Amino acid sequence: MGGIRYANDATLEYLKTRRQFGVPIGTFQALQHRMVEMVISYEQARSMACLACVKADTAGAGERRRVISAAKIKVADACRHVSQESVQMHGGMGMTEELKVSHTFRRLTMIAQTFGDAEHHLERFAAADATGV
Repeated sequence: MGGIRYANDATLEYLKTRRQFGVPIGTFQALQHRMVEMVISYEQARSMACLACVKADTAGAGERRRVISAAKIKVADACRHVSQESVQMHGGMGMTEELKVSHTFRRLTMIAQTFGDAEHHLERFAAADATGV
């Protein structure tokens, strides 16, 4: 969650400071909407991760498997969405070694794949849902 939050914070700061046509690019409505979508992705993933932490200690094996897979799906999707959007909104500089956001992009890509990607956990979630376990 820290990587996603950093990408959001760095992107928001960039939108506030980068100027185009004499105004900060953060004043453009299209970029504001994209930034809001990034924040929503973060909040949804954080909520699912918190739920998974609670269920890991309190739920039975079947429910625990299902909730943890659901959280992994949401976190992987948020990693992909936020990392790609942050690089896009930083423009060409977003993938250069000089900006930390490019390192965050690579880290979030790896996090999304660690312990099974979203596809794996989607199949696992569907199987648990179908069997009721």
